[in-house]
Amino acid sequence: MEARGRDRGRGRGRGANAPISVEELMHTQNEMMHAFLQHHQHQPVAPPPPVYVMDKRGEFMKGRPLVFTHSADPMEADDWLRVVERQLNIAQCNDLEKVLYASG
Repeated sequence: MEARGRDRGRGRGRGANAPISVEELMHTQNEMMHAFLQHHQHQPVAPPPPVYVMDKRGEFMKGRPLVFTHSADPMEADDWLRVVERQLNIAQCNDLEKVLYASG
């Protein structure tokens, strides 16, 4: 009668409770590794996903930032700075890009 359940296929013809020698275990492991490598080598290599590069300067310029020239009122300068800083944050600019884009 054919074995069913957990122990089916183990022991290579021996009783279900017979232990496997270390040599047999290593041989089985080597066979499995060889089969895995054979299968893996024949798999097509998928191309890497496309890299999306965000045009941060274009995103910043879409906000049509105002050009600051001068002002006697420090609050005007502060307001301009806050507006430009908000647009730079929306464009996800780093500190270097913020300096470059805000300075013209």
